[in-house]
Amino acid sequence: MHREYLYQDLTEKIIGIAMEVHRILGPGFLEAIYEEALIYDLEKVGFVCERQKEFTIKYKDFYLRKKLRSDLVVDNKIIIENKATGQIVPIDEVQLVSYLKASGLQVGLIFNFGNKSLEFKRRVLTKAKRNYTDQSV
Repeated sequence: MHREYLYQDLTEKIIGIAMEVHRILGPGFLEAIYEEALIYDLEKVGFVCERQKEFTIKYKDFYLRKKLRSDLVVDNKIIIENKATGQIVPIDEVQLVSYLKASGLQVGLIFNFGNKSLEFKRRVLTKAKRNYTDQSV
């Protein structure tokens, strides 16, 4: 049975666009190159992209001056973190979950353009538990 995920259609479209970027550019570029190409293609099909969006972190009843900066937010629903490394490592996933917590958004994607094939992970932060679940596509 096929299970429906939060923003599944949206994330599937974004993943498809990231695959196209990787297919054309291949591995070996800096993250910023992939990010620019990804934004170009996302905006070309009508997505709204916010690059290097900052999020304020609340600690107890205090808002910290230091902010988190995510690579990309798409349609004010999906946080995207881009990597161009050997592989996605656990700290990358922890970082994405931190961005989700700080932003109040629930869905995030990590793309790693650094290998022969695009690597990606999808994470969902459940509001009730403020915990993440793995919802691989």
